[in-house]
Amino acid sequence: MYKNVIISVRGIQTSANKETNTLELVTEGRYYKKGNAYYVTYKESEVTGMEGTTTTLKISDGVVTLMRFGAVNAQFIFEEGQKHISYYDTQYGTFTVGVTTRMVKVDVNDEGGEIRVDYQLEIDNNKQGGNDFHMFIREAGQVNDECDRNIEVSN
Repeated sequence: MYKNVIISVRGIQTSANKETNTLELVTEGRYYKKGNAYYVTYKESEVTGMEGTTTTLKISDGVVTLMRFGAVNAQFIFEEGQKHISYYDTQYGTFTVGVTTRMVKVDVNDEGGEIRVDYQLEIDNNKQGGNDFHMFIREAGQVNDECDRNIEVSN
């Protein structure tokens, strides 16, 4: 099973001093199942500041692993209640990143679905604030019910 999909991502970053920054992205990607895991992959753009990078999420048993390859190389493991340490490699240097996951909600199947991850980020042992990551995956050409509801409410 390989599907062309539309991926809608909303990320909200809250800094240590409670300032928030929201990033929303809609892009095309690929979605497939391999073994007991689902994978979604897409190319980053200049909008995210990671042009030349491919991002892949592996979704399995309540654990979401985010892998980036290209201009940025990283692997983050999101597992509720756990802290994982990894390296974040950029053209400007490499640093240590700690990810403490507060919540993981996964509702995916062969048709696509939804992923939500809430986590605390540390860079070189310095707390950077909280992050809330929400992704919708739907087959290209399909209508996103939540988008439709939002449109209906605003009209």
